[in-house]
Amino acid sequence: MSNFFLRTLREDPADAEVTSHKLLVRAGYIRRQAAGIFAWLPLGLRVKAKIEQIVRDEMAAAGAQEVHFPALMPREAYEATGRWDEYGDLLFRLQDRKGGDYLLAPTHEEAFTLLVKDLYSSYKDLPITIYQIQDKYRDEARPRAGLLRGREFTMKDAYSFDSSDAGLDASYMAQRAAYERIFTRLGLDYVIVQADAGAMGGSRSEEFLHPTPVGEDTFVQSQGGYAANVEAYVTTPPPARSYEKLTPQEVVDTPNTPTIEALVAIANEKHPRPDGRAWTAADTLKNVVLALTDLDGSREIVVVGLPGDREVDLKRAEVAFAPAEVEPATEADFAKHPGLVKGYIGPWSPAGQVLGEESSTGIRYVVDPRVVDGTGWVTGANVEGKHVLGLVAGRDFSWDATVEVAEVLPGDPAPDGSGPVELARGMEIGHVFQLGRKYAEALGLKVLDENGKLVTVTMGSYGIGVTRILAIIAEENNDDKGLIWPESVAPFDVHVVATGKDAAVYEIADGVVDSLEASGFDVLYDDRPKVSPGVKFGDAELIGVPRIVIVGRDAADGVVELWDRRTGERVKVAVDEVADRLAAL
Repeated sequence: MSNFFLRTLREDPADAEVTSHKLLVRAGYIRRQAAGIFAWLPLGLRVKAKIEQIVRDEMAAAGAQEVHFPALMPREAYEATGRWDEYGDLLFRLQDRKGGDYLLAPTHEEAFTLLVKDLYSSYKDLPITIYQIQDKYRDEARPRAGLLRGREFTMKDAYSFDSSDAGLDASYMAQRAAYERIFTRLGLDYVIVQADAGAMGGSRSEEFLHPTPVGEDTFVQSQGGYAANVEAYVTTPPPARSYEKLTPQEVVDTPNTPTIEALVAIANEKHPRPDGRAWTAADTLKNVVLALTDLDGSREIVVVGLPGDREVDLKRAEVAFAPAEVEPATEADFAKHPGLVKGYIGPWSPAGQVLGEESSTGIRYVVDPRVVDGTGWVTGANVEGKHVLGLVAGRDFSWDATVEVAEVLPGDPAPDGSGPVELARGMEIGHVFQLGRKYAEALGLKVLDENGKLVTVTMGSYGIGVTRILAIIAEENNDDKGLIWPESVAPFDVHVVATGKDAAVYEIADGVVDSLEASGFDVLYDDRPKVSPGVKFGDAELIGVPRIVIVGRDAADGVVELWDRRTGERVKVAVDEVADRLAAL
């Protein structure tokens, strides 16, 4: 350590929000260069390399072979697949001196597809799975939490190429199994959840989520085994009902009720239900106005009808209305549509204005899956201070589409019938997709089958966030003193600390280090002669090597101390037994 490139810090960095960010900077693993962009120092690179090696081991075991693409990629391939525009502001775009358009790749489907197209032409060449470990670039609007959401990050992305759907299934399961082995070796808990494919496209899509309170993803799971990202959760609609014998709708005065809470209160006070049950928010039909901005910049207003006891989940809405950007309508949007009476919007009105099919308003009306024929609702009458009771879906109003945009609540039924779901937070650590033929078709990747006929290749895509995993491991393995790395990824196997000023102590410590290295251990040796024991111990705790050997006052008697950083246990061991004891552990 007297010549190791390392400086530890005693104070947390001012911009750090989460524990992993604070400790990785303080312990000398990374340094901030700009928002969401970090330099890697020797300690950090060692841990990163350990994670990458585990990934490489399991990729090889699954039959994948490593390649490496540049981060700087030309525009043309991404334009052919539509992603030059689809990615929008997430792309880092640039031009060369001749005016040619390039990007810093956020992902490399196009490059992998074109490489296989360039080299392979027959079904006999397939299946093949190739992968890389490469830096990716995404212009995140709000990079946060250190390495957990950065603008530059390292990913392992693998792609399988098969001539049949059955082959894709086999390749997919091989990669999925490899991911389970990788995360097990890394000591990370994970939940496999159904997921939305997003801009990647494709059919089957599953995320590996690490449950953690700092996770940015919400997922649902049931006791019966169902698990899904909230964006992929599918609502179980109630059965449609007959409305032939239902009473007509009734418009009532509801002054000063722009909120669901106020509406329910006045309905119970002045318009009680005939059956004696109290009105609840679930009886109301909330109509939320959203603004959708398409890739070409065009803006559309859409009204979403959903039960009043739920809010719109904007993440689910982004999936439902993809690739458009979704946000609540602004005052300017309302000004352009004076027929929308804020607080009293509904799909029907006594004046004849309607939303939905055959609408004269020009505003698209979509509803939650719980709105089915025969369900009755309390909702706005499109008149200031008035609502309508007993408005029946299918009889009194219609809609243009059904969309999954409502928030998922604890207790909602799992779509597979396995019971009610609970909600939890998690961080994505891996994602596997069955891309199918989307990219192969766009880029013309075909091979000759056994009958000599050209067939389009089917693909799978499999990503792991290497630097995100490093941060998650740090987030989960620490105490109030510093990091405590699992042995599988620790930057060193052993941290030897020589204390005191006696030259004999350092001579003994030198011998211990030589013995450990001769036994195959990777050793960090604190040989700094003018640094106090307290500072050395503080650095050892902060850096987080799980096993520490203290060579101090007992060294002259042939005894050193073995410190297990994970349990805090310290035991005295004879100098000539240190290597054997550590090997046994």
